Amino acid sequence: METFELCRGRLIDHIQLVVKDLTTSRRFYDAVFEVLGIPFGGEGPSFFWYDELFVSSREGEQALGELTGRVHLAFQAADRAMVDRFHAAGLAAGGRDFGAPGERPQYHPGYYGGFLLDPDGNNIEAVYHGAAERSAPAVKISW
Repeated sequence: METFELCRGRLIDHIQLVVKDLTTSRRFYDAVFEVLGIPFGGEGPSFFWYDELFVSSREGEQALGELTGRVHLAFQAADRAMVDRFHAAGLAAGGRDFGAPGERPQYHPGYYGGFLLDPDGNNIEAVYHGAAERSAPAVKISW
């Protein structure tokens, strides 16, 4: 069996989504990030954030009045059960099914993912790559 090595924390600093309805998006992301164990970062009148994901309304100065196009974001899950819970919580919070949790051997052996469309049609996934050893739970940067 081939060995895969994934590196996290060196490519993306942050991602911004500009959404139609900030309240509806907040409800969706609150639900799925609660399952994934990602703490709420903060908010302002026209935005909120979780770790590297920044979500703003069209009216916010950061958005320049434009919605983002459809994107795919895949979030890491600790196990298959977490992927299942992510999918259920997202559906309950207004997401639409875009691929029930299950194995996706076309990606690699052990790949287990669940896909949702968020309220703006973004393809939001939780994925468990199988048993793996992490060098650290996360990269923490302080300044």
